[in-house]
Amino acid sequence: MKKSKEAIIERKRRRKNKKNSQTLIKDYKKIFIIIAIIICVIFIISTGFALVNMTNENMMAGVTIDGIKVQGLNKEEAQSLIETKILEKINNYIKIYVDDEENTILLSQIELNYDIKTAIDEAYNVGRGGNIFANNFSILKSKIFGEEIEINFEYNEKLLNNIIQDIKNKIENPIKESTYCIEGGELIITKGVEGYTIDENELKDKIIKAMQLENDNCININTFLVKPDDINIEEIYEEVHTQVQDAYYTTDPVEVFPEVIGIDFDIESATEILKEEKDEYIIPLVITYPTKTTKDIGLEVFPDRLSTISTRYDATNQTRTNNLQIAMDKINGVIVMPGEIFSYNKTLGKRTVEAGYKDAAGYAGGKVVQMIGGGICQISSTLYDAVLYANLDIVERHNHAFLTSYIGPGKDATVVYGSLDFQFKNTRNYPIKIVSNMQNGIATISIYGIKEENEYDVEIFTTVLSYIPYEIIYENDSSLESGTEVVTQEGQKGCKSITYKILKQNGKEISRSVLSTDTYSPMNKYISRGTK
Repeated sequence: MKKSKEAIIERKRRRKNKKNSQTLIKDYKKIFIIIAIIICVIFIISTGFALVNMTNENMMAGVTIDGIKVQGLNKEEAQSLIETKILEKINNYIKIYVDDEENTILLSQIELNYDIKTAIDEAYNVGRGGNIFANNFSILKSKIFGEEIEINFEYNEKLLNNIIQDIKNKIENPIKESTYCIEGGELIITKGVEGYTIDENELKDKIIKAMQLENDNCININTFLVKPDDINIEEIYEEVHTQVQDAYYTTDPVEVFPEVIGIDFDIESATEILKEEKDEYIIPLVITYPTKTTKDIGLEVFPDRLSTISTRYDATNQTRTNNLQIAMDKINGVIVMPGEIFSYNKTLGKRTVEAGYKDAAGYAGGKVVQMIGGGICQISSTLYDAVLYANLDIVERHNHAFLTSYIGPGKDATVVYGSLDFQFKNTRNYPIKIVSNMQNGIATISIYGIKEENEYDVEIFTTVLSYIPYEIIYENDSSLESGTEVVTQEGQKGCKSITYKILKQNGKEISRSVLSTDTYSPMNKYISRGTK
């Protein structure tokens, strides 16, 4: 009896489970049918949506190029809009604040070029790149979340690095590394001074970021204090120690072997001298002079004049003329061998009263002031142009803070002993000789050598990108009567320029390259106003 009751209960349970299973299957069928209907509806709608957009010649909704909305525009309209934005970007100044000190650059100075076509094509292809499902998904995605297209761009990295270096050189109280020179029979080592510098890589990254159309044209960067490297007397010894040798040359092949002055000093004694706390150290040298120098080698070894450049100077300004003459005498007759690098600062040495230099006009603090060796940048600038026209490679060159009167923008080369140098490398197959002279207000520098089989005609030209107006600054002067005004310095506009070098053969242009992009600050006009 008991078993019969349990069997009945089990049969009821099985019937109930079977009924539940059948109900569940029916529910699943209903859900499947509903999902199938929804998919069919979505397919029909999306297919129609995609088919409609396939005939749409405009950019899809939500599409932007570097933050610029281009939805609803066709390719030509989008390109016109982007080109307008790019012109605004390139022609507007990027302001770089270094510890609140403003520097400005134009992106056109670094040959910035945007790949507009690729960006426009990529933006246009949103919703048109694959099958009908992929297209539809892409269209819906851009409409809901947006689709950002970035414009690729290129720039001249060398020019950008030059600009960054120029900004670095203008830092107030910059770090000065230790320097040395040989004057007479002494090695003079000038101790480095701690100062401020910037992170060049950080500034470079920020400038590159500012090149994007959507980003601001304002950059801030801070300086930080650094100490100079310790003086390495062993390294200096390796650089200056030489054995004496007379100058000589051969004719087949033509080679010139310049004289070498024998130089030696005692490292142990020098090390003891450097233990003193001084700004300048004088190490006695043992000097042995050759009996024959390159100046004794005539121009028969250098038959061809490769270039010649002249600039004018005021011969009545005796102190400045004196400095120019010293510089000209120092470089006259110098021979630079193939592969050798010429340094203007090392050739001239430190500008001191003992070396014969006198006070003459120079630039400092935004004004024309008197300084030892003032004016010798005219000779480095004249040499720079002569080197360019001789088609030699420039290793280091810096433009002046202000435009000069003796040579145009982009063609000058300023020097500051211990920090800014002018250097070039003889990239020709034969040695070259510098010949210089000055008289009657004209300073002339020529480069002599041997013309090679594949010679070029060199053209140098500069384009001024923009001018920078000067300001009028009033200074109170208690020695002048009230109401009296005296101009103490005339104003001069600054400018931004780009300089090109063109190589030609038989009148046909072979190559064109950018030599430099330069920024010249305006020289403000100063007026003393009487307060007496």
